[in-house]
Parts: sequence; C-alpha cells; structure tokens
Amino acid sequence: MSVSVDPTFVEPSGKQPTEVLRPHAEDAFAGELAALAAQDDRPRPARWKLSPWAVATYLRGGTLPDGTVITPKYVGPRRLVEVAVTTLATDRALLLLGVPGTAKTWVSEHLAAAVSGDSTLLVQGTAGTPEEAIRYGWNYARLLAGGPSRDALVPSPVMRAMAEGMTARVEELTRIPADVQDTLITILSEKTLPIPELGQEVQAVGGFNLIATANDRDRGVNDLSSALRRRFNTVVLPLPESVEAEVDIVARRVDQIGRSLDLPAAPDGIDEIRRVVTVFRELRDGVTADGRTKLKSPSGTLSTAEAISVVTNGFALATHFGDGVLRAGDVAAGMLGAVVRDPAADRVVWQEYLEAVVRERDGWKDFYRACREVSA
Repeated sequence: MSVSVDPTFVEPSGKQPTEVLRPHAEDAFAGELAALAAQDDRPRPARWKLSPWAVATYLRGGTLPDGTVITPKYVGPRRLVEVAVTTLATDRALLLLGVPGTAKTWVSEHLAAAVSGDSTLLVQGTAGTPEEAIRYGWNYARLLAGGPSRDALVPSPVMRAMAEGMTARVEELTRIPADVQDTLITILSEKTLPIPELGQEVQAVGGFNLIATANDRDRGVNDLSSALRRRFNTVVLPLPESVEAEVDIVARRVDQIGRSLDLPAAPDGIDEIRRVVTVFRELRDGVTADGRTKLKSPSGTLSTAEAISVVTNGFALATHFGDGVLRAGDVAAGMLGAVVRDPAADRVVWQEYLEAVVRERDGWKDFYRACREVSA
C-alpha cells in the first residue's frame, strides 16, 4: 500500500517578502527563470520547470533570442554543469564535492530552483542530524492522543520531494552520522520510503531526485559507505582556474550582496579585489604567482567564499566609515582574520608572507602598511 504526502500538510514557504535579507534563488531570479521557461521549447523531464539545456543556461548565463540576459550563477567549466544537470535527469542522485568555498551550496540551490522551482526542501547535515530529518518524524501530541496515524506523521523534506516529484537537498552529507546517512540507500535505490508504523510507504514520483554536498576536507569524519556512494554520481567543483576568473566571481557576488544590504554602489574597487584574490591564491598554493618564491600555507582554506566575505566587509567599512572608495585599509583587518586561524602557527606564516612578498611588491606599499598596522 502506498501513501501520498499531502502538500498542505507542511505549509509551503510561499513568496518571500521583498525585505528579506536573502531571497531564495527562485524568488531572487524569478524573472530570468520565467524568461527561460517562456522560450524553452526543448524536451523536459517529468515535472521539471525547464529543460536540461535551459537549466544549464540558467547556471552558466547567456543571452536569449529575445535579448534577455541570463546572469551567470556559476563561473566554471561548462561541462561540469552539464554533467550535474544530466545526472538529475537520470535515476542517480548528485553529489557535489569540493573544498570549502567552491560554491557547492550555491550550485545546489540554483539547480533545485531551476529544476523544481523550489530550493527549500533542505536537510542541513550536522553531527546531530537525526534519522527523522531524512525520513519522517511525529507530532507527539497527536501520536499520544491517537497513536500512529497519517495526521500524526511529520514528513521530512526528502519525503515531500519524493511525493511531489521535486528536488531535495542534503547539505554536508559527510557530517551526518554514518547510520543516518544510510537511511538514503533505500530511498535512492528503490525510490521508496517505508513507513512500518502505518504499514505504508511513500513511492517517489517522476521528477524526484536528490542533491547532496560534501566537503572533501571532511574525509574521515563520516565517510560514505560504498553502498551509498554507488547511488551518487559525483561532480567535483574545483577552485577557479585563474586569478581573473576568481576576481570576476568575487566582484559579481560582492555586488549582489551589497545590493541586498542596501550598500550604495561603490566606485570601482577591482584593484583591491585583485589584491585580495592574489594573496589568497598564493597562500593556498604555497607559491607566488610568478613561481619564484615558495610559501608556507596557513591552516585555513582561503576559499573564494572567504575572499567574498573580506571584500564585502571592506566595502561596508568604506561606506560607513570612509569615503566610499575601497582601499587597502578597508580589507586589511578582514585579511588578517581570514588568514590567521591558528594564532600561533598562522601568524608566523602571515608575517613571513608580508615581509618576503608584500613588502617587496611594486605598488603594494599601502597594502603592506595597512596589514602591518592591524597585525601589530
């Protein structure tokens, strides 16, 4: 016997009010999604809002025949996006793997928004994530009053996605305890979620799939079992290949975040963004850009996401406590906080980098002085 999940059982999120700090992707980019849907004449899998080609275009950006510009959501190899989208059109789930800050969560949110029109069916993985977060739970007041029943059941985001033919998301899969992870095996292989207390089950309908993300620095925390890993097609999201690509990503995201925070449009700060990105890349690669000087790497990841945070904070400082122009002093404090995670070892790495590289680099004297000042 099968049971369907009543979509009214859990209140839908509905449209976000305009004043929310960070709208869901399907709300923030509703115009682009609507434009793509209107001009998308390619075949669509069951219950998909867009064709796989249109989903890839939404993520990678482009210009539609009517002149509508689709902004890039992910700047990286197009083939990776195509493989990820194609995976969701098959019976295999998608695992986005990479170091912190490689846009795994960002990509998963936008994939779900473009495929299902809803990116909110989300399970956040932690060391304390229970089995109920993936399967289902109970309304204990109703359970005590009348015993196990359909009305007492509280469906998880995964159960709802199965019943409604939508895309579920599981963040930080490898942080979830192994026995809870394996709850996904039957869901992904049999496309069924048993409810033994009711003698029923939920069978996934067409359109259901799952996107999981995992940090490859967490290997050894809760490694996926071989049985579970076989249920996923893994796509590794790399760090940006070049300085210019990373600068472009940081500039785009800082502009988007700044508008959401009502920061005034700042004058061009691309030079400071390029310096932040250069420092991050050199320290995480362990060598200067010209390849001449080997460097010690700090304990942190120094990811693109952290560069975005440093620059955003710098623009806020420039706006509220400066003249609105992003300068070296505005990013220096953020740089120190990003690099020096271990107060003992990382501070030595940072000081050596300042003296051996930054101090001797042409045009970087202001940056050197600002960093020395906050490091004192």
